[in-house]
Amino acid sequence: VQLQASGGGLVQPGRSLRLACAASGSRFDIDRMGWYRQAPGKQRELVASIRSGGSTNYADSVKGRFIISRDNAKNTVYLQMNSLKPEDTAVYYCFAISGATSRYDWGQGTLVTVSS
Repeated sequence: VQLQASGGGLVQPGRSLRLACAASGSRFDIDRMGWYRQAPGKQRELVASIRSGGSTNYADSVKGRFIISRDNAKNTVYLQMNSLKPEDTAVYYCFAISGATSRYDWGQGTLVTVSS
């Protein structure tokens, strides 16, 4: 599976940004999709994920602010990020997990910078 992420950039605190990640290749095998992020000097952390059936999970730090959604027909996952904070600054990586093999595939990172 090839993953192409888009939507990062510079945004002021309190504003919104939407990330997208489109899957191609063996896309019919995808079960879970989502996003990790890695801030400078910190470990990569799971931000949010969504299964093909629609169930979601979020990191506590983004609950109530971020919304993950998925268009199964387009094999694209979205991350709507609202009320952004400087601590949300990180490189965001999308991922997809095969339903058959549980293999992870990764997209290229997209940088989100929250700063005034």
